[in-house]
Amino acid sequence: MPATDTYCTAHSIDDFRHNLATVQRRIAEACKRAGRDPQTVRLLPVSKTIPEDRLRLAYAAGCRQMGENKVQEALRKAETMSDLSDLRWSVIGHLQTNKAKYVARFASEFQALDNLRVAQELDRRLQAEGRGLDVLVQVNTSRESSKFGLPPDEVLAFVRQLPAFTSLRVHGLMTLAVFSPDLALVRPCFVKLRHLRDQLRQEAPDGIDMTDLSMGMSGDFEAAIEEGATIVRVGQAIFGPRALPDSHYWPPSNPTTSPS
Repeated sequence: MPATDTYCTAHSIDDFRHNLATVQRRIAEACKRAGRDPQTVRLLPVSKTIPEDRLRLAYAAGCRQMGENKVQEALRKAETMSDLSDLRWSVIGHLQTNKAKYVARFASEFQALDNLRVAQELDRRLQAEGRGLDVLVQVNTSRESSKFGLPPDEVLAFVRQLPAFTSLRVHGLMTLAVFSPDLALVRPCFVKLRHLRDQLRQEAPDGIDMTDLSMGMSGDFEAAIEEGATIVRVGQAIFGPRALPDSHYWPPSNPTTSPS
């Protein structure tokens, strides 16, 4: 996993073009090692903590989707950048039920679904807005209490209940791997998610698409691609290092892993 001081902070359109090209090259090289087509991997730039002026530079460099952890930060950015009509927002962090109304208003994708109450509230709000939402089910592949997401053995039962929420377009799974520079610890999380996805492809109900695997961040996305990732969530390798480690931006505790 690269040290944060190896990431180049982007302050101009050319900087962003350079960083994006570097990440795309790394994606292509990982795909080549895995015998995959690079077109099967979607790069999701993660823009958490990045101010609007730099996001506009990233947009000018070609970014058309941004990933945000915190709903209110994402909503604020979506509203102030609404003039960029083709910019899509993906919420990738844990969602409280009382904030589902905001996601239903502006997001095109939600990657952290792990609770039926949230699914129900999202569906209700989306129907009122006349919108649909792409969603991924979050899985706690590392089984760490510090992470949200369903335990792998509860995912099938959860997924079987999702067809009731007709505004939610389920298209795969997401995970946060172990936060470690040791890929020998990280890679099994990716393998576990792929195996679970393959199982769900056989057992999930009609209307549930299990194509996508969102896994891998700036320090480990190449390993994730080698293990089957179709979406990689990359922040620091595009925008530059953050003042605090990735683990700081995720919830400090997981009070429940129940699917209900």
